[in-house]
Amino acid sequence: MSGATAAPDRPDERLVRTSPLRRLLGRPELGSVVGAAAVFLFFAIVADSFLQASSLGTVLYAASVLGIMAAPVALLMIGGEFDLSAGVMVTSSALISSMFSYQMTANVWVGVLVSLLVTLAIGAFNGFMLTRTKLPSFIITLGTFLMLTGLNLGFTKLISGTVSTKAIGDMEGFDSARALFASTLTLGGVEFKVTILWWAALVGIATWILLRTRFGNWIFAVGGEADAARAVGVPVVRTKIGLYLGVAFAAWVSGQHLLFSYDVVQSGEGVGNELTYIIAAVIGGCLITGGYGSAIGSAVGAFIFGMTSKGIVYAEWNPDWFKFFLGAMLLLATLLNAWVRKRAEATS
Repeated sequence: MSGATAAPDRPDERLVRTSPLRRLLGRPELGSVVGAAAVFLFFAIVADSFLQASSLGTVLYAASVLGIMAAPVALLMIGGEFDLSAGVMVTSSALISSMFSYQMTANVWVGVLVSLLVTLAIGAFNGFMLTRTKLPSFIITLGTFLMLTGLNLGFTKLISGTVSTKAIGDMEGFDSARALFASTLTLGGVEFKVTILWWAALVGIATWILLRTRFGNWIFAVGGEADAARAVGVPVVRTKIGLYLGVAFAAWVSGQHLLFSYDVVQSGEGVGNELTYIIAAVIGGCLITGGYGSAIGSAVGAFIFGMTSKGIVYAEWNPDWFKFFLGAMLLLATLLNAWVRKRAEATS
């Protein structure tokens, strides 16, 4: 026998059970959940009408309009990229549906389907240009943002003669399209917009993709280190194009909601909204550097946005302060998320 003492067998670290507290600290959305609870308590105290049942529907609607876009934007950020064209893409989607339907005197569903194809093509263009040119996504999507901004205004004035589209409310198919994209449901005497269901569905699908599919593993891999991911066989190009297609699909949904809610669309809308989508994702725990975050966190970030935007109104404050509170929440949430992540790494 050898004089050396055999090392004691140690269980595989992948099979070691993790305590519930450690798993909780490892969740990217933990900081945003704490922040959401604080915002809720704050407005519950300072705004008497904030806790009314009717206020819940209003807050959820404001959150859902943002959250529909924040979920795929969060996945894109986890994959290490940005999309600065997301805000105007929503408007482009609405404009295409409206103008195509009106000019072709077709059923509005034809315009809706054409809009879907064109919007997905814009997303594919972003992904293709990013992967072929190797330029930063900031530059690629900033260029798309500027082009879409010009196209939205130029085509609308060329076709309609004004900066807004023509009304299509009397066209065939409008009522059924409105029912899908902009209807209102009444539950317990409280009105809820159908966008809340779209939001919940997209967050659920995004969460399932991230946590239960191979594509979700690819997203984390390319966001953490794209070259290393490529070396082990991850299809980086397909993954990134797929993420941009996801943002484009959500932009189409949001665009149809915009159109069928108001019947007409202003060509200049959407500018600046892309930053709000990114803010919601960051508040929800996504890292700017990629490789970390969750779709659920983006939903919590959107909910914080909804509570703040409507809470200020219910508190009867000057709404000019909204951007200040949004910026403050961004900084505080980022610091809290960083602290939670360090605690999770220290206990791992």
